[in-house]
Amino acid sequence: MLPLSLLNSAKDKPMLVELKSGATYNGKLENCDNRMNIILKGVICTSKDGDRFWSIEECYIRGNTIKYLCIPPEVLENFKEDPEENKNKKSNRHKGRSRGGRGRGRGGRRGGYSNRGRGSRGKKNSK
Repeated sequence: MLPLSLLNSAKDKPMLVELKSGATYNGKLENCDNRMNIILKGVICTSKDGDRFWSIEECYIRGNTIKYLCIPPEVLENFKEDPEENKNKKSNRHKGRSRGGRGRGRGGRRGGYSNRGRGSRGKKNSK
């Protein structure tokens, strides 16, 4: 089960978000992106101490500030990941990337002799 695909399946569902700071946000998930940044609608924000509350129409929460998410159980029950979709993702994972092969770009061989650095020290062909 992939967290982002689960989060995408929870759109328009109520959820609780607790931040690393301790504040909590209750609202309906409007949208999310690949970095787990989320937008909630109809939000009730509770302070870290639990003694202050705010009602916010719409709220953007940055993904790296999230401590955890509580998703309704019916979303978890209805969520089923397509196994064929995973095979396609795995087969396309390294598409367009070089893995090994020829050359190392600028800088020559790894650990080899080069003309960079301390004068002519380490040159292979000295006269």
